[in-house]
Amino acid sequence: QVKKQCDQKLLIRMKTKCVPCSLNLDTQCPAGYSKITNGTGTPDCRYYLETKAHTLSFLGCRHRCVKEFEQPECCQGHWGPDCMGR
Repeated sequence: QVKKQCDQKLLIRMKTKCVPCSLNLDTQCPAGYSKITNGTGTPDCRYYLETKAHTLSFLGCRHRCVKEFEQPECCQGHWGPDCMGR
């Protein structure tokens, strides 16, 4: 039995919105994503507050999220919707 289907595992990464670090503890990743950062996340972004006179910029935190995704693919030498082509 020759294997015809060789699915590729893809990792989709994303980051949550930048918010004040103290508010980032409860931030959830979108549905289907797993959080790979802990606590308040990574302090690697800036968020902005607008006052009447100025726009203030502050160091904020965000979480990193990943989602595993299987992309159906045929093994080498096979093709077509059911990977039967040779």
